[in-house]
Amino acid sequence: MNKSMLPLLDSSLYPQIWQQKKFTNPQALLLAMLTIDITADADAFTKQLLKNDTYQDWINSSVFGRYLQRNFTAFSQQTEDSFNADMPLLFRQELMRHAQYLPLEQVLFFAGDMPKSVRQIKVLSTTVNPATDIINAQKVSEKDTINNPTMIINQIVVKGKQVLGFPIRHNKRTSERLRNEVSILDFQDLRLVNEESISTKKRSNIEESILLRSYELR
Repeated sequence: MNKSMLPLLDSSLYPQIWQQKKFTNPQALLLAMLTIDITADADAFTKQLLKNDTYQDWINSSVFGRYLQRNFTAFSQQTEDSFNADMPLLFRQELMRHAQYLPLEQVLFFAGDMPKSVRQIKVLSTTVNPATDIINAQKVSEKDTINNPTMIINQIVVKGKQVLGFPIRHNKRTSERLRNEVSILDFQDLRLVNEESISTKKRSNIEESILLRSYELR
């Protein structure tokens, strides 16, 4: 089955004006949100996405909702249940029938420390919403405050033509709509190309340590 490539979403979203400031790409918008120059408003960004024709093409091309994606992720991560040993492969084969190539230069985000298993199982759930990613990273950081007080943000740029995945079509009437997920199902290489600490203004009385990691996905 011939697979198509999704159109580049970022080229239709940027440049954009956000809280009276102009941003030419998602990396610049993310950085501004991290340094508190602008508010990380996931709902406002989702509303922009839902008004965007390219994003509508993305989610309308997908036959998958959050429930199926969540179950596939659970199957992929299991290691001990021999009865279901073949299920991840069968599930993956079915999903791959509907997967599409992600466009070159598309930027995706992932919150928290990148799992070591990602490069083996070739599965990763990302978002195109930088505000959602920041909120998710804050939640992860709060859970791991004792062991790892650093908030980790990952920005991933698609650099290869063989990256397969699909956008998740969320229920617009629930808080799931803020997730704006893109599931990655297969790729050749995930490479860390840069890592930097971000200095932020104080949020209330809490000083945050933020680590921004940049990856290339092929």
